[in-house]
Amino acid sequence: MIEIEGLAKSYRHVAAVDGLTFTVPDGKVTAFLGPNGAGKSTTMKMILGLVRPDRGRATLGGLPYRELDEPLRRVGASLEAAVPHRGRSAYHHLLWLAQSNRIGRHRVHEVLEMVDLTGAAGRRAGGFSLGMSRRLGLAAALLGDPPVLVLDEPANGLDPEGIRRLRDLLRRLAAEGRTVFVSSHLMAEMAQTAEHLIVIGRGRLLADMSTADFVARNARSYVRIRARDPERLHRELISAGISATGRDDGSIAVEGASAAEVSELALARGLPLDELSTQTASLEDAFLRLTGGSR
Repeated sequence: MIEIEGLAKSYRHVAAVDGLTFTVPDGKVTAFLGPNGAGKSTTMKMILGLVRPDRGRATLGGLPYRELDEPLRRVGASLEAAVPHRGRSAYHHLLWLAQSNRIGRHRVHEVLEMVDLTGAAGRRAGGFSLGMSRRLGLAAALLGDPPVLVLDEPANGLDPEGIRRLRDLLRRLAAEGRTVFVSSHLMAEMAQTAEHLIVIGRGRLLADMSTADFVARNARSYVRIRARDPERLHRELISAGISATGRDDGSIAVEGASAAEVSELALARGLPLDELSTQTASLEDAFLRLTGGSR
């Protein structure tokens, strides 16, 4: 479990993180979301003891990172800016980390297989693509088989197959009871991966809830319509007391009425429809609605 209590950090009188308090639970993938500049990276660095907070505290299993014995066995971390030694092979990069933490060589082979880098184990990290570098960072985070994972943009640079493998891995690790805390800008992927969300804006907490509750509270489903006479249909919908908004692409978005109700009205008015579909609210919609003023 990760616990954040009143965490704050300013740079030149500008608040990067402003009094954050939240808990990252065990047994779930928790997505850490926010616009660029919201304070996500600074928060993660304070969790890992890389940045000293002005006030507040961050603990992992009840202890600050600096007080953990054998931290690689307690917390696995991969920050987006972290770069391995370019001249070392993937295998020797991980072996160096393993030996410095009294972890056996067999674990190096295990984590290389977990992130699908076994075939590239002998290649120098300096020649890796962005996606391969992210997978190597994930392997390093998993090396100590830790109960807590803190991952900053782990899907950055991955191809669709790599993203699916990452999703399955994170969900499996969470199902084992681990704390999995993931920062990402990939809303569609987080909607499939994360059960819980922490959302911040301008360094302040905006939401701390399940993914399903977040979408339900901050986004609405609507009925999308295309008609041969959209202007007349729009007038008829408004006159019937139905909320209807014209879109730039020529479609009409209806809220507060079902597709069946819209179909009945169009049929009664003799208005042919070219499209009638229900658009389900997405995590991206909910995120943009909540954070629109938090940039």
